[in-house]
Amino acid sequence: MLRKSLGIGLALLFISSAFAGDIKWNTNFEEAKLQASKEEKIILLNFTGSDWCGWCFKLRDEVFKLEAFKTYAQEELILVEVDFPKRKALDADVKKQNKLLAEKYGVQGFPTILVLNSKGEIVAKTGYKRGGSQNYVNHLKSLIAQYNTKSVPEKK
Repeated sequence: MLRKSLGIGLALLFISSAFAGDIKWNTNFEEAKLQASKEEKIILLNFTGSDWCGWCFKLRDEVFKLEAFKTYAQEELILVEVDFPKRKALDADVKKQNKLLAEKYGVQGFPTILVLNSKGEIVAKTGYKRGGSQNYVNHLKSLIAQYNTKSVPEKK
């Protein structure tokens, strides 16, 4: 009886986590660019110190983990985590890629959020903002709208 209850409990836990709407953070920038191009989406690069940066924790807990951001990200963004942990080991290729990305985009602090088009060109640069998940989504939408307005050629 206990074994059966435990099995049912684990199955329910698995099912509930599968529908929890967790978002996927890519770690391969080139693959993310291809996906963004194919899906006609914007790339959000999250330069983070995932195991040591206090402001990164706040951004993750107050924005990235909440439903408003998850919904927006799934519909509109390709997410890439560019991590610089102190205690957790990264794959050598990912570590090298992250260092090159930080150099390329001039990242000097964490968290740094870069919004890029599918070619990897900067749309906007931001970081942690108070106000929660929906406020952050509105902030991103505003940055992207400003870029879209600037990048549309004027009619003659």
